[in-house]
Amino acid sequence: MKPSPFTLLPLNASLLTNLATLGYHEMTPIQANSLPYVLEGRDLIAQARTGSGKTVAFGLGLLHKLDTARPAVQALVLCPTRELADQVAGELRRLARSEGNIRVVTLTGGTPLRPQAASLDHGAHIIVGTPGRIRDHLERGTLDLRQTHTLVLDEADRMTDMGFYDEIAGIVRACPETRQTLLFSATYPDDIRQATRDFLHDPAEVVVETQPSDQIEQRFYEVPFGERDAAVGRLLRHFRPDSALVFCNTKAHCRGLAEALRTQGFPALALHGDLEQRERDEILVLFANRSCSVLVATDVAARGLDIADLGAVIIADVSRDPELHVHRVGRTGRAGASGLALTLCAPNERKWIGLIEVYQNAPVQWHGLDEVVTDEPQATPAPTVTLCILGGRKDRLRPGDVLGALTGDAGLTREQVGKITVAQSITYVALDRDVADQAFERLRGEGLPARDVATIKGRRFRTRLIKV
Repeated sequence: MKPSPFTLLPLNASLLTNLATLGYHEMTPIQANSLPYVLEGRDLIAQARTGSGKTVAFGLGLLHKLDTARPAVQALVLCPTRELADQVAGELRRLARSEGNIRVVTLTGGTPLRPQAASLDHGAHIIVGTPGRIRDHLERGTLDLRQTHTLVLDEADRMTDMGFYDEIAGIVRACPETRQTLLFSATYPDDIRQATRDFLHDPAEVVVETQPSDQIEQRFYEVPFGERDAAVGRLLRHFRPDSALVFCNTKAHCRGLAEALRTQGFPALALHGDLEQRERDEILVLFANRSCSVLVATDVAARGLDIADLGAVIIADVSRDPELHVHRVGRTGRAGASGLALTLCAPNERKWIGLIEVYQNAPVQWHGLDEVVTDEPQATPAPTVTLCILGGRKDRLRPGDVLGALTGDAGLTREQVGKITVAQSITYVALDRDVADQAFERLRGEGLPARDVATIKGRRFRTRLIKV
């Protein structure tokens, strides 16, 4: 398919200018195929794998017909997880930055209801949230969707899998019947089609990129069931990806494998459904910061995560669902980059590999573990350490304040400071591992009452270094 520029679309001039500033010049296949329907105002079912550019596809549609002079919720985006909601809201704000005072409010669980209600009192044009929390606000009367003209169900298959159908149905009933409904999904099996049929009116359908990218190299290894944890470490030492996402089918295996990898010296953490939201948030920041190089996760925990520049996916447990396997593989090789997907298969799991071959319409490529040479006996430490500061947006702490303290009092160069993430009440900063301890000591300064207190912009904040 020949690339199509965004300038072919009947978008506002300011939106087009901002797209060019953001580096968005040509549409991805899902954008080129879906945006004409979105801008036309039709309901839409769009099927594309994660990372294909669907947020821009529906985001431009929302913004194009938004009336900023009308202080009402005009668009609602439902997401399965808090992490995806945060990412979608951030991308919408980037797309909207040339459009004046557009208010995008995120409503998700894991944070108190009262501050969210206060944000809604100040007005919102676009809401991005999870079904449970949206339902809570509707029940309390703090959210009014009667003027909503566009409803987006992002990763609709995952929301239904996670048991959100009743909440979604209630939210749909709270929206006007004349709304536009856009359903985006990586998979769209018959049961999901049946469940969402009543939400849509004469929808157009677009299907693109449901197979793994040709730029993703897939390798399959047969290993005895009891040796797969050791095999994961062997693959990591051989291929040495900068970052790796390892999939397990159960929470117990997820925890056990992460512990086994740490025993082997890998900076690995586990992400699963038993963790509190604060723990999940911190683990994801550490992985994004490159302070944790290996993230071991269940599918439920990894749903909705958009992890950029992922070096490899390792599938430690074969999925019985071939579509889910493709979804796992699609986490690597994003945005045209090359990717690597390594699948371990016990002898009794061969039948599931057969289903994957049928789904992909191609045989898988088997390799022997004897090809996996591990010249590196030791695992490589994570390149960064994360500085945690107990202060955030509520304390009026900004990234520039933190960077100024680190490059001033702590004596670091700009290149030694990585990603700075400022949340509501906490801030995370990636620091070069070789200088982190010294910088932490210098940031404290002299005369402070406790070792874990640092001065930033004339104020004292409790701090700690997180090493995986």
